Amino acid sequence: MKLLDNAHNYEGQEKFLVAVDCIIFGFDSENLKLLLFKRKVEPLKGSWSLIGSFMKKDLSLNEAANQILFESTGLKDIYLEELQTYSKVDRDIGERVISVAFFSLIRIDEIIETEVEKYNAHWFSFDEIPNLIFDHREMVDNAIQKLRSKARYQPIGFELLPKKFTIPQLQLLYECIYQKKLDNRNFRRKILSFDILNKTSEKDKSGSKKGAFLYKFNRAKFNKFLAKGYNFEV
Repeated sequence: MKLLDNAHNYEGQEKFLVAVDCIIFGFDSENLKLLLFKRKVEPLKGSWSLIGSFMKKDLSLNEAANQILFESTGLKDIYLEELQTYSKVDRDIGERVISVAFFSLIRIDEIIETEVEKYNAHWFSFDEIPNLIFDHREMVDNAIQKLRSKARYQPIGFELLPKKFTIPQLQLLYECIYQKKLDNRNFRRKILSFDILNKTSEKDKSGSKKGAFLYKFNRAKFNKFLAKGYNFEV
């Protein structure tokens, strides 16, 4: 549809920049990590930053987020969810900039690790996150809270694990998300009470001779579980 020629209606209006910042969390089977890169422009060039840039006027926010992520890290086809908008007048010392933040949680494998290194992007464990520019740490903290909230109502964790996994592996993931130690017995009892896992006859013996049974996530049962209004909080 052709835009109406109403440019004169906007004369005299102030213009400012819109940026997109991507908060990418990754799980490597042991730790939850954050993807960062060093800022390539002034001000604060060379400082650690979230993956972000200014959006182009011919792209939607979602398109801009995906393009910026691909151009900065080589990652593509990553599900990104809009977090919130950051608009404090003095949030960017270089110019008046409004930033829309997106976040995602992905599984880190060798391919992804190698790919992001080509672009000089780096994964940091939560206890090793360096000082970040502007309000990027606030964005990260907000995204962590959002992630924990989503983990209560959606099967986030299962998509970050192998197709078959042990209860301890699942518990470790949730401990990383919630950043706290969970009681082994209580976690096992509660997660099995949800009846959303299928126990297999196979065992993972990498941790002990006795081994631990492998389970598979049953999405159909989980959908019914959610329909009843249950809370997945562990």
